[in-house]
Amino acid sequence: MKELNLDDILSKTSDLTKEKKVWYVSIIWRPNAWKSTFINSLLWEKISITSNIPQTTRKKVLAIYNDQDSQIIFYDTPWIHESNKLFNEEINNVAINTLKESDLILYFIDSSREWGKEEDFIKKLISQIKVPIIKVYTKVDLKPKINIPENNNVVKISSTTKKWFDNLINKIKSYLKVWPLMFPEDIYTKQDMYFRISEVIREKVFLHTKDELPHSVYVWVEEIQDLEKQKDWKDLLKIVAYIYTDTDSQKYIIIWKNGSLITKIWKEARIELEDIFWKKVFLALRVKVNKNWRKNENFVKKLLK
Repeated sequence: MKELNLDDILSKTSDLTKEKKVWYVSIIWRPNAWKSTFINSLLWEKISITSNIPQTTRKKVLAIYNDQDSQIIFYDTPWIHESNKLFNEEINNVAINTLKESDLILYFIDSSREWGKEEDFIKKLISQIKVPIIKVYTKVDLKPKINIPENNNVVKISSTTKKWFDNLINKIKSYLKVWPLMFPEDIYTKQDMYFRISEVIREKVFLHTKDELPHSVYVWVEEIQDLEKQKDWKDLLKIVAYIYTDTDSQKYIIIWKNGSLITKIWKEARIELEDIFWKKVFLALRVKVNKNWRKNENFVKKLLK
């Protein structure tokens, strides 16, 4: 199966001459502010993986929202934080470069947590960026632990109930300019299949290992075959993927006794992939070791590209 060739799609699309309110909007956030949940809820599609583990998002994820008069292109960015580790620094670079490409920034703040050093670091960073910033206080359905100011530059939302989503979209629209569409109206993400599949698998690893393997894992999709044209297999997607860890002991954690954990990860990933692609999935999933991969600068840059 071919990867999504967005340039080819755009070149064959006629509705790009249509004009709406269009802009690029980045989301900068504090850990667990539910910005990925917001993206998924807004688009009614699984665009970004979710987890209670900080730095779940590693790469810039593009999500495209369309309604009658606007096309808002959201950049779901990694969590920005202070760190001198190579892997974390590269993730920061992804997020910072994305902010510089944006026309508007949404600063997601978790209202259910007290103010922390992450906010001080983000506040310092965004003070150097000369684009409009909207503060979005999330989890307002929970008891707040910080004061939420009342002014024109603040919006409150609940990503789980979708409460006040309209207020946020209308606030964003107030900044937008009328331009020809950047993407066809039926396109909601720029992710190719390899990335989407790897993220689904990685999410299941995070779900079952939690703090044991927070960032020592990456997923590599080796092969995708669409077998729907073969007589013996109808509407079947064959996927070969590998979960890589830093060490042998981490590999054992993922496999666990008699392969019990890797079986859970495999089953849950397969079911979700079938929902995404609307066809049966044959998923061949294995665990391998790539020792100290986070210290390999060239590899990390390639992985986060």
